[in-house]
Amino acid sequence: MLSVFIPKEIKEGETRVAATPETVKMMIKQGLQVFVESGAGEGSYISDDGYTAAGAEIETDVEKLYASADIVLSVQPPKVHPITKKHQLDMMKNYSCWISFMIPQLELDSVRKLIEKQMTEFSMNLIPRISRAQKMDALTSQSNIAAYKAVIIAANELNKMFPLMMTASGTIYPARVVVLGAGVAGLQAIATAKRLGAQVEASDVRPAVKEQVESLGAKFIEVPFDMDAEDKSGYAKGASQEFLRRQSEEVAKRLVHADIVITSALVPGKKAPILVTEEMVKSMKKGSVIVDMAAEQGGNCALTEPGKTVVKYGVKIIGIINLPATISVNASQMYSKNILNFLLNVVKDGKLNIDMEDEIVKGSLVTHEGKIINETIKDLIKK
Repeated sequence: MLSVFIPKEIKEGETRVAATPETVKMMIKQGLQVFVESGAGEGSYISDDGYTAAGAEIETDVEKLYASADIVLSVQPPKVHPITKKHQLDMMKNYSCWISFMIPQLELDSVRKLIEKQMTEFSMNLIPRISRAQKMDALTSQSNIAAYKAVIIAANELNKMFPLMMTASGTIYPARVVVLGAGVAGLQAIATAKRLGAQVEASDVRPAVKEQVESLGAKFIEVPFDMDAEDKSGYAKGASQEFLRRQSEEVAKRLVHADIVITSALVPGKKAPILVTEEMVKSMKKGSVIVDMAAEQGGNCALTEPGKTVVKYGVKIIGIINLPATISVNASQMYSKNILNFLLNVVKDGKLNIDMEDEIVKGSLVTHEGKIINETIKDLIKK
């Protein structure tokens, strides 16, 4: 019987958990044995008793839990444990499996450990965006939550109201919101801002999103498209310098009048592109707000300080990291369902089944049996 371990997240500020009592029940029903570290669900208001009632075993011996696990389900990628002072992977047995969010390009030391221990590692960041994988797409579920919260934070920090209001005291005009990056996060930001009554404009490098932006009631910032700005998995990739110059010029015109800017542009495995320059910030109205959702990867605003809120040229720039963790109840519910659906796709008849013909398996697999499967990481490890 395969044993699945749900650890308490060790990254500071991480309140999510990779399994809920509901998903634990489903794992046990599939013949898996589930162990949960005591306190793992505290940040999401799930008690140890809740897991016990679902059939999980609660343990406090951290090293024992890692050493005995066949599969670890986590939110964050593996790191050095603050209590044992050992890397989480070093505490695990050879040939075991780790499943979590992970940008392997940024975690090369962990990739080397995975190879040494001949471990299998799946990255939830790499789930391909195909129809069959929608229920496993954790990036989408967490991006939706993050974007919703980004707009709520912006509305709270802006000293104006969002909607148009006709009052006896005069007309209050709607807030102007500019969303840069119209992927999953950007579209949710647009939808949330529109529900609050704002006027919204949005920009993106991919031609496919124009119709989606307009369907949500926002105005698309027109720039002649880079036709090769989307990869085969549906993610944005680097745009040409000429396109970025044209886009920057159009965006700059909007930022002068914006009350709120939400940035959400990311290129997988790379530093976030700069979309809002220092000069653009200077041009913005005093009291306006930028919420930089790309802060964890450097930020889309040149003046963003990851993890901090700063005021530059009278503009408040919010570089909050890990927005989904600020809505941990729903974030954990959604992520645990994503990771459960993925787990049940790779566990067959009580065994880990690595089917390289399965597009989802192959796309998300980083290492297996001492080998790097992901082609991008192979090249980086050689360097």
